[in-house]
Amino acid sequence: MESSTAAGPGATDGAGAPEPARVRQMWHLLEPLHAVLYYAPDAFDEAAALGYDVSERWPCYFAWRAAALGPVGAGRVASAFYSFSPATVARYVPAAWDVAAPADVLAARLRAVDRTYRALLGDDVLAGPELAEAAALARRAAGAAPLAGRALAAAHAELPWPEAPHLVLWQAATILREQRGDGHLVALAAAGLDPVESLVSFAAVGAAAEATFASRGWSAAEWAAARERLAARGLVHPEGSATDAGRALRAGVERRTDELAAAPWAALGPEGTARLAELLGGPWLAVVGSGLLPSENTLGIGKV
Repeated sequence: MESSTAAGPGATDGAGAPEPARVRQMWHLLEPLHAVLYYAPDAFDEAAALGYDVSERWPCYFAWRAAALGPVGAGRVASAFYSFSPATVARYVPAAWDVAAPADVLAARLRAVDRTYRALLGDDVLAGPELAEAAALARRAAGAAPLAGRALAAAHAELPWPEAPHLVLWQAATILREQRGDGHLVALAAAGLDPVESLVSFAAVGAAAEATFASRGWSAAEWAAARERLAARGLVHPEGSATDAGRALRAGVERRTDELAAAPWAALGPEGTARLAELLGGPWLAVVGSGLLPSENTLGIGKV
């Protein structure tokens, strides 16, 4: 994957569309602002108040992320989340809705984000003009995100917008990351990579250690079978590293993902996108510098 720092302030491809590096940069800047929800102590406090088991992060993770879909079953969540083993999903869904209704989860989620952002950024930053400007720009970008075939993004786009700018920023970041993620699934499917193969092929190019992907719940036998299928296609070597063909396939998936995520930034324009990137620097540093996020992740962020 490409570095998030490659694009210049007004980077486009010369035809009005943003360069892939700019699209990737915006994802790298926004993803931590969304994902901190899944690790923040205040979020676990809110989840515990709803009745979720917080001795591990997965009961509230599945509730937080799937609540916008409504009280759906394991099949719909596994389809939308893709990389998780269906057996893992079934351990938490639909049981999550027996603990709390999706509407209550969504309300608690915003309270968790509010508490977390106040703790990490401070009230002065949240009340400042730069945060309000960033929220407005991010909302404009999110409003331009194509939603056809994007189940998680469309579900979040239907939610009412909160009033506080920092919550607007979080919700916009959520729509944009889920819209990108939905497009990523399209790219994976087009490349002929099923859910477990998508992880095996990603580990094969060094995006993260295989152990990092264990959180998705695939058994050793399922992982080995997926590796064998990819080896039969000439995409990985027997020990699991990617062949040249495998690296090319994954590069194509990432390129297509960037292309499918470009529309919001084309709509915002090079100046608006560059301004948002500038404004996100401080919040991004606060979240990443908090130590709450794992140093290695299944998204491969930070890998070249």
